This record gives sequence, structure tokens and C-alpha cells, in this order.
Amino acid sequence: MLIAGFPAGAWGTNCYLVAPAAGEECVIIDPGHQAAQGVEEALRKHRLKPVAVVLTHGHIDHVASVVPVCGAHDVPAWIHPEDRYMMSDPEKALGRSIGMPLMGELTVGEPDDVKELADGTRLELAGLELSVAHAPGHTKGSVTFGMPEAADIPPILFSGDLLFAGSIGRTDLPGGDMAEILDSLARVCLPLDDSTVVLSGHGPQTTIGQERATNPYLRQVAAGPGAHLDDAPRRGM
Repeated sequence: MLIAGFPAGAWGTNCYLVAPAAGEECVIIDPGHQAAQGVEEALRKHRLKPVAVVLTHGHIDHVASVVPVCGAHDVPAWIHPEDRYMMSDPEKALGRSIGMPLMGELTVGEPDDVKELADGTRLELAGLELSVAHAPGHTKGSVTFGMPEAADIPPILFSGDLLFAGSIGRTDLPGGDMAEILDSLARVCLPLDDSTVVLSGHGPQTTIGQERATNPYLRQVAAGPGAHLDDAPRRGM
């Protein structure tokens, strides 16, 4: 298994290229702001051929490079239907302007081929199996991508902006909802094995076991209804 990840752009959004091994086909996850150059460098370094872009949600810091990356390699982009509009109207998704100078650097819109994700779908791409879980709360169309344990590789969760090391995604932007994100944490994250490696949309990797023990939000969700939720910071755009 090959996972090449790097933080991109003004928001430091993690973009991942995932393949069975170097020299094979790959999937690109969340090519955000100024990610296109990093994607091309990783493709050359590992001799990879992309077959699809998959998106954890529609915020501009995760999708800003979708059009150039998909166009350069003639591949589709997969996104949940409730977040699809964000590719063409990123400012509406944020409830405010993100700034004309920054907008001037972006190619806003959809790639030529857009496919829609659904909860429970299993995508078979580039010799990989990605399980899709709808996980609203940060946005209405947020999803995670899970990969099963294989050989000596632990299970992996690409959590987008649902779960971070020590935190969760913010819920104060349009489509955000604290009750929904807590429900998503309970449904999507709590059932996972402690060995599951969490590769988030921002920040360092972690594990479900580490977050179950230390993340104030996941601990309170695990404690059940009526538990007090600590006032801990949240992340994401």
C-alpha cells in the first residue's frame, strides 16, 4: 500500500494519493487550494496513474484544484450530492466572501465528469476498496472513506473534517450542525477498531484508539446522551 500525503495551500489541507503500490493506478483524495503542483510531483515521484478524485466534502479548501487535476488526467470527481453545489459556488458554502485576491487564483466550477457518492457505497477504484460513510455535521454532504485491514496494514479512515487529532470539524458555517456531527462521530467513528489509522483533512495522523482516549468530543459521545461536552477547539475552514 502506498499513501502519499501533503498539506496544500493557505489552509494546509491534507491531500492524499492512494495506490496499491508505486507504479500503479491511484486515487486522489481532496486536492484543495494550490494542490495541483503537489499532486503532479507525487505522481511523477511514485510513477502513479490517477483514475479518480474523491472528495470528503465540498469546501473550497478541499476542492479548489479539482478542475485542473481532473482535466489534466481526464478522470471523474466523486462527491456527495448535498455538497456538489459548493464546487461552483464556494462563497455560498461559506456564507461569506473568501476574498477576491484568493478567488482570482481558483478555477471555480465542476470538472467534466462528476459522480455522486451515497452512504454505504463501496468504491472499487485503482485496485482499492473504499467504503463511503455519509457523515454530516461539518457540511451536509460530508463523507468519510474507509479502507479495510490488509496483510500487515491496519484499517484506515480518511476522515475529512469530521475527526482530527484532538478535535473535530467546525459547525458554524452553512450546513454545519453540532448535533449532526456528534451523531456522525457516534455512527462512523466509535464502532471502528482502536487500531484504525485516521488520516484527517488537516493536521497529523492519529488512531481511533488515541482519539477514543483523549479527544474530548469522542469521549463525550462515547459517554452517551446527557454527557457534558467540553468546550474544546474545533478545526477546518
